[in-house]
Amino acid sequence: MGLRGRHPVARAAAAATDRGAGAATAGGTAAKGAVPREGTRRRRGRLRRTGLTALLAAAVVIPLSAGVRPPIPAPPPARLAPLSVATIAAIYDANRADAATASRMADGHGDRHRAAVERAMASPDRHLLAFDGRGTGRVAEVFGDLATAEHIAVLVPGSDTTLDSYGRLGAGAGALYRAAGPHTAVIAWLGYDTPRMISPSALTTTRAEEAAPLLRRFVRQLRGARGERPGISLLCHSYGTVVCAKAAGAADVQDVVLLGSPGTGVDRAAGLRTRARVWAGRGAGDWIAHVPHVSADLFGTTTGFGADPVSPGYGARVFAAGGGGHSDYFRPGSLCLRNLARITQGRAPEAPRA
Repeated sequence: MGLRGRHPVARAAAAATDRGAGAATAGGTAAKGAVPREGTRRRRGRLRRTGLTALLAAAVVIPLSAGVRPPIPAPPPARLAPLSVATIAAIYDANRADAATASRMADGHGDRHRAAVERAMASPDRHLLAFDGRGTGRVAEVFGDLATAEHIAVLVPGSDTTLDSYGRLGAGAGALYRAAGPHTAVIAWLGYDTPRMISPSALTTTRAEEAAPLLRRFVRQLRGARGERPGISLLCHSYGTVVCAKAAGAADVQDVVLLGSPGTGVDRAAGLRTRARVWAGRGAGDWIAHVPHVSADLFGTTTGFGADPVSPGYGARVFAAGGGGHSDYFRPGSLCLRNLARITQGRAPEAPRA
């Protein structure tokens, strides 16, 4: 795959690595076949670090926005009773009311897009376990019947997911619910402040370390409401895989699914210290494959997330994720979506057709 069409961060890393590779080839042509293996490994390590340095440089240099918007006003989250089968309906009502109030406040502030998003969330057919319209926004939305579900899937999103762009996450959760059927509930969990894709925070574990206790607490609330019966699966995308890696050891779940992962901060699945089954999948067209799966100490900060979860040495259960790109894992009708539904149900994923 050429540089054209890749994500800007992937282009920067690939270009730097290609330049380094070209220099190494030019300098070593005459001695081809005579370079010691140890030297080759060192050179590859330097190239990977070069790519990671370029990745960080791109995150710092590429402009993030035309300007900083003033904060959008919204009420504080509703005060809710502890989650239980008996309180679910009241929780939905309270959060829909909060979304309606936030929509009116955003409209008065002049933010028509945010107002429209929140107005849609206030619809009687939306099931919001949590809602906070302040800042970039947070929400947890249920698709299906949480009170009776035999399986629960929690979708944990990656970078650049906010209330304004929530439609992508919600659409993916809805598609998984339709694929898994009525005995499964799917929750779109935008429960943390995701990093911007083109920013230094997307290259470190800081946001994930802040998010992990929130995700663990959310899983505990689900367990408290439903007990041991439903199996809970974490389906984690992109930077969300870093969040799940930080949360997995103390989260009572049956599956941790890593989708389009840049790495998890550990070299092997065993390092997650979880009893859950650890799965990994990556679409054939996902640009994340071209981002260096290494970590390095740059400017006093550990940057990058280490080993590739779909590599044999990582030790995850690798499943077929189809030929899609970085945003296609929940595409309706896809092999990946079918396999995610099967994993959530405790079934073996499909093998790709020959």
